[in-house]
Amino acid sequence: MSSSQGDRGGLSQAAQIDNTQDVFDNPNQTAATCNTPEAQVSPVLDEVSPSSMSSFEMLDMESVPPPYQEVQPHWFFCRGADDSASWHPFSREDSDKLEHACNTLKDNEEDLVVAVEGERYDVRVKERTRYAVYWDQAPTEVRRCTWFYKGDKDTRFLPYSEEFSKRLEEAYMIAVTLDEWKRKLDFPTGETVILHNPKLIMHYQPIGMQDEWVSSPSEQTRPRTVKRGVENISVEIPDGEPEKVDHLVFMVHGIGPACDLRFRSIIQCVNDFRSVSLCLLASHYKRSQQEGHVGRVEFLPVNWHSALHGDATGVDEDIQRITLPSISRLRHFTNDTLLDLFFYNSPTYCQTIVDTVASEINRLHALFKQRHPEFDGALSVVGHSLGSLILFDLLTNQRIGSRAREGVPSGEHCSVNSDTLEQTLSKLGLQQYLGTLQAENVDMESLALCQDSDLRDLGIPLGPRKKILHYIKKKWFPEDCKTAVGDQTLESVPPFLASDAGQPAQQPLFHREPSITSAVDYEYFDVGIGQVSIDYPQLAFYPQTFFAFGSPIGMFLTVRGLKRIDPNYSFPTCKSFYNIYHPYDPVAYRIEPMIVSEVDLEPMLIPHHKGRKRMHLELKDSLTRMSMDLKNNVLGSLRTAWQSFTRLPVAALPPVEEGGTTNDITPQEDQVSADTAAARREDKFTDFWTKILEWPKALQKHYLKGPFMPFHL
Repeated sequence: MSSSQGDRGGLSQAAQIDNTQDVFDNPNQTAATCNTPEAQVSPVLDEVSPSSMSSFEMLDMESVPPPYQEVQPHWFFCRGADDSASWHPFSREDSDKLEHACNTLKDNEEDLVVAVEGERYDVRVKERTRYAVYWDQAPTEVRRCTWFYKGDKDTRFLPYSEEFSKRLEEAYMIAVTLDEWKRKLDFPTGETVILHNPKLIMHYQPIGMQDEWVSSPSEQTRPRTVKRGVENISVEIPDGEPEKVDHLVFMVHGIGPACDLRFRSIIQCVNDFRSVSLCLLASHYKRSQQEGHVGRVEFLPVNWHSALHGDATGVDEDIQRITLPSISRLRHFTNDTLLDLFFYNSPTYCQTIVDTVASEINRLHALFKQRHPEFDGALSVVGHSLGSLILFDLLTNQRIGSRAREGVPSGEHCSVNSDTLEQTLSKLGLQQYLGTLQAENVDMESLALCQDSDLRDLGIPLGPRKKILHYIKKKWFPEDCKTAVGDQTLESVPPFLASDAGQPAQQPLFHREPSITSAVDYEYFDVGIGQVSIDYPQLAFYPQTFFAFGSPIGMFLTVRGLKRIDPNYSFPTCKSFYNIYHPYDPVAYRIEPMIVSEVDLEPMLIPHHKGRKRMHLELKDSLTRMSMDLKNNVLGSLRTAWQSFTRLPVAALPPVEEGGTTNDITPQEDQVSADTAAARREDKFTDFWTKILEWPKALQKHYLKGPFMPFHL
């Protein structure tokens, strides 16, 4: 009986293949992907004669078909532009949350918002879009995916649209319920999907919708492979992120909009940091993570380049007017990247950069606390390239006290100036703005409380705003109230100005050589360590650690005139500082020689998380080992060859003198003679190579009769 069933299955399979071949050869049945709901499901074998069916096939049709099981959906999101879009799956945890919200949405008319990917994105379920929470990013599409396809040129399976997947699922349900395969799903645009069996489903495209570059007829009829369910395709579904956050890190980028050699944005690079951190948690702290002792580290990007080069400053338009038209690409790269260094050394644009960095960090911190009210972990800041210098200057000018932490400017004025508003504007040459300020009932006291944003809202341009704020700061906030007597405790004074009770103030911790050039508006001790004199805002928290990646801090401090940093210096509000660099980074500089100049300290090598050496160290060790092996092998071979040439013939037995015996030579004498012979051979070996190396000199002396000129090989 078992053999009969096997024959019957073979006949049925052969009949399916023969009848399906007509469909493959008919080009009119091919189609392209479409989202139209109108589709016709028709069996391909309708015209098969009953007489062609055997009795075994009749028994097959009467058998009970396998039960239909509904497909399990999984949610995907799109990443990239239309021409290079790629689909990536959510984690199973996020997919389950979206599926639950989608099922709840059926009875609810209002749209639901689901936080996914560590609450860095919000998904509007009804709208099927994903929005970034912490940074500016265009909304991306989200799909509830059940059916997937893979073309001949595709590297991975791509999801169909939800409407198209719904039609495929209906046709599949009919085929499974009735146990009738070889069914064809036609669409008005010419698409054709053939359900051969549960494991083989093909999607044919019409020739008109194929790639225009395809010329071969065989290539025009290549179908797409169709799969049902995410479990039947090769896709890596990421693990969900731990809900608990132990550490929050703010990352500030350097010059230009691109952050690496692949010209990726700060958001993409920070995503890599986050992914590597999660991988390290899974590989090195898996048990602690499962037990709930260890959470994750959250990285958030801080972008200041767009604010500097945006429409608010108008600096790009000014630079473009004076840029030469030749080598346009190189000049555009220079204006977009290298000029950021000069902008930071400008009092006007340095204020814009510092204000943007501080306000963005405070905004991200407040938003994170709002979405994670239970967070009580540590906070750190990371700066790359110029971003590390921005953070260094910002942390140097932080002040200890509750006022600064609440975001209040330096405080109430310490001295009262007798000049009126009109007199002040006359001194500054800004009389034309007197009416604007008086229309808002602004006097000198209220002007002292204004910030840059307040004056900008009044319509005052950038230059006059800076003049007004600088004058108010000098007259109403002399030295930022740091020299006022009796108003502060010792800990509220910067470390390099603090002194013991009853003792004079200590020497500044940053030592500068006397300048021989003209005076520039730089401040070295009260407002910073040599940077441009600007108003540094305060952060809303105390950072635990400051990491500098590929940092030029040491170079900038030296250019500012600083020769040495006191070893006792520390940031007012930050406990730790790490200068991390690659030895081949062209813009990275060390800071330790400025602190301890008497001792040459070797930098600490950071171990690799995989237990191996860094690539450049492995390459260096490999080349050194190869050169030593090659040198030893060559010298050993030459030494052996020379010894074989210079060795004297030795008889098997020494000659016996008359009246003597072969035992007259003692072992000590034999050893001495052997050592003498070895030394003689070594001297001959040395003389041989000396003569070889001196032959160019002898040759020139003999034939050219002139002074010897060495050869450079």
